[in-house]
Amino acid sequence: MYETISTLGMERGEWLRLRRMGIGGSDAGAICGLNPYVSAMSVYKSKVSDDVDDEDNETMRQGRDLEEYVAKRFCEAAGLKVRRSNMMYRSREYPFMIADVDRLVVGEDAGLECKTASVFSADKWKDGKIPPHYLMQCYHYMAVTGRKAWYIAVAILGKDFKYAKIEWDDKTIWSLVQIEKAFWERHVIPRVMPEPDGSKDCDDILKECFPGGKKAAVPLIGFDEKLRRREELMNQIGSLETEQKQIEQEIKLYMADNEAAYADGYRISWATVDSVRIDAKRLKAERPEIYESFSNTTTARRLTIKAA
Repeated sequence: MYETISTLGMERGEWLRLRRMGIGGSDAGAICGLNPYVSAMSVYKSKVSDDVDDEDNETMRQGRDLEEYVAKRFCEAAGLKVRRSNMMYRSREYPFMIADVDRLVVGEDAGLECKTASVFSADKWKDGKIPPHYLMQCYHYMAVTGRKAWYIAVAILGKDFKYAKIEWDDKTIWSLVQIEKAFWERHVIPRVMPEPDGSKDCDDILKECFPGGKKAAVPLIGFDEKLRRREELMNQIGSLETEQKQIEQEIKLYMADNEAAYADGYRISWATVDSVRIDAKRLKAERPEIYESFSNTTTARRLTIKAA
């Protein structure tokens, strides 16, 4: 069903290289369009790039450091024991599917995924809810390892601890495998970038991949309907923004000189705030040497669409 690669003592650079050679659990939600932070385009770039980027941040570091704590809390709460696997699993049937699991549950055909969350994300775990991209991560691990259940435990920092058990689901797992298979075969292997999804992450990837420089104009073929639709959306957005502003102005008129108001389910503030801004135009004219010393030039591409 699967083959294993020992990760015991493996350097992080080598581990990252292995992850680039397949779809991992943390990639699954993005490929399905369910990850609010990572796009399918970002996953694609990470798989086709020759560079092994160790994109790390404080949130990721805390997640790794607190993994053992979450595992211990899970054992206490669930009355179960877990162990590290120290293995990377690769599906024999679908070799593009890999799994680097947090823990395996002793005496049960199940694994454990450990998470940490900010208190500001607590509502995403409320009433037994599991963020969809984490749910897909657990189903991915089941698909690769063949285990019939997966637990997910989360420490909501400074507030709560929760865990849930996710059972094997034939339909969901089959659909997930097909989506990952299509992504790998239609995009990663032939080096064809997936469709944009409108996310900021997607914007960032496009900026990075296509920095510009060619001054030639190209005919935009097949976009007539989309350009017309964009124009409709822009008009709708403008109308909605005007309506929003009108409501806000009516509230301001009602509040007059009062800086706070309240309504059923709302708290409104129209407070006086002091703002300090540098008059760049005047500074450049009167103190050009200071302006030059503190100026920072950035280069970016700007998309402009105008009716011809």
